[in-house]
Amino acid sequence: MNKRRILLLLLIIPLLADAQFRRKRYKYELVLSVGATNFLGDVGGANQVGTHFLKDFNLSVTRPNVAFGVRYKTNRYWAAKVDLFWGQVNGDDALTKEPFRMNRNINFKSPIVELSGRLEGYFTKDQGGHLYRLKNVHGMKRKDLQAFGFVGVGAFWFNPKGKYTDGKWYSLRPLHTEGEGMPGGPKEYSPVSVCFPVGLGMKWGIDQVWSIGLDYGMRYTITDYIDDVSGRYYDNTAILSKYGPIAAYFADPSLARYPPGTPHFNGQDQTAAGQERGNPKYKDAYMFMSVTVNYKIPYKRRTRSKF
Repeated sequence: MNKRRILLLLLIIPLLADAQFRRKRYKYELVLSVGATNFLGDVGGANQVGTHFLKDFNLSVTRPNVAFGVRYKTNRYWAAKVDLFWGQVNGDDALTKEPFRMNRNINFKSPIVELSGRLEGYFTKDQGGHLYRLKNVHGMKRKDLQAFGFVGVGAFWFNPKGKYTDGKWYSLRPLHTEGEGMPGGPKEYSPVSVCFPVGLGMKWGIDQVWSIGLDYGMRYTITDYIDDVSGRYYDNTAILSKYGPIAAYFADPSLARYPPGTPHFNGQDQTAAGQERGNPKYKDAYMFMSVTVNYKIPYKRRTRSKF
């Protein structure tokens, strides 16, 4: 082995050892997030028929969220992350100019408590350079900015509430507003469902252990009842008889104002039993956009006792 090869090995081995040390030292990361949440479903939305796509976005019903997560970096390109989110979603038909939604006149709010896991794929390496930023010290360039995409799966709890004429908020699920569990009606829905987070993120390193970032993620779900609206109107007299006047109001709080030229549907009112109350074709969705503060947990090497 000639002198050049020996010199090359002497240069490479410390770099490889340092890279291995950094990977061991900073595998785990704590993440605190604060941001905003928005809902995409049947109630409220833009001036159109509701969908779960961004074109139905309504900025005025944006609400806050907070989250805590733990990230495990398997290598420079992949990481796994577990998150616990809390947020609130809102919707109000009074905020849209779409005529049928306005006449329906439903409003709601619901907390979202989500526990999810996701796989992150990084577009750039998490490369550090020297342990400290020393003036006039040359070496690998430090890459502070990282971008990544993620997909995942999670479970979440929700509890839709509606605002009554007295200004109080009432839980809607126990009121069976679409005749859930009643003869000929749909089955009762669960307040726990599954979501599929999909999104993008970025991080900017402040130093060796601290970084700040931005996350944007859609949550596609398998439920259509986050807003307590999904299918068709049920017989309001039957709801009144079984669950009382408050339930009957939330089942049909319509304004009896119809678009010009279309006052009735097949000879029936828009809110008559069997008429469309929501659109079950599209499941509900919600989105989180958050600013993140990230802290890498230093790895403590275990050493054997001298005794």
